[in-house]
Parts: sequence; structure tokens; C-alpha cells
Amino acid sequence: MQASRGTRTKTRNLLKKKARARGLSPINRALQTFDVGEKVNIIIDPSVHKGMPFSRFHGLTGVVIGERGKAYEVSVKAGNKTKIVVARPEHLVKNAN
Repeated sequence: MQASRGTRTKTRNLLKKKARARGLSPINRALQTFDVGEKVNIIIDPSVHKGMPFSRFHGLTGVVIGERGKAYEVSVKAGNKTKIVVARPEHLVKNAN
């Protein structure tokens, strides 16, 4: 029988928190807001399952192009294509640059 390949396959080390960072993240992460045109880093928070982008986009930087409900649409350059990633604010971090 073929093994199932869900949305979190091959993410054992990618979506692992450090020992002292385990548990729920602060509520401020969920309440943060972003403006259109703002640069953000996609850092997946494994303790929040809702609004989690696909693991391929973990660590990439993109530009917020809009809102979709409580989530944000982020334009990300993946290879030669531009993709639109829908992610909730728990998985986004403001870019320092």
C-alpha cells in the first residue's frame, strides 16, 4: 500500500520548535497587521494549524498584495514563477529590510 502524502509530509525538522519555544505562541502574533506592499518573511508556526501555508514556502520573503478574510495574500517568487500564498498573520514576520 502506498504511503499517504499529506500537507505536512517531510517536515519533521522543518516544523520543529526549539525546546524552550514549545507550546502556543504569544497572542500578539495573531493580532499583528500588515499593509499592502509591505515585505514579510513566511515563517511557519507549527503550533497554529489554521492558515498554515505549504511547507515549500517556509523561509521565503514576499510582498503583501491583499487580504483574504483574516489571512493575507503574499506574492512570493518561487523559482521562475510568482506564486500567491495565503497565510494567516501567525505565520508571517515583518521583514527588517
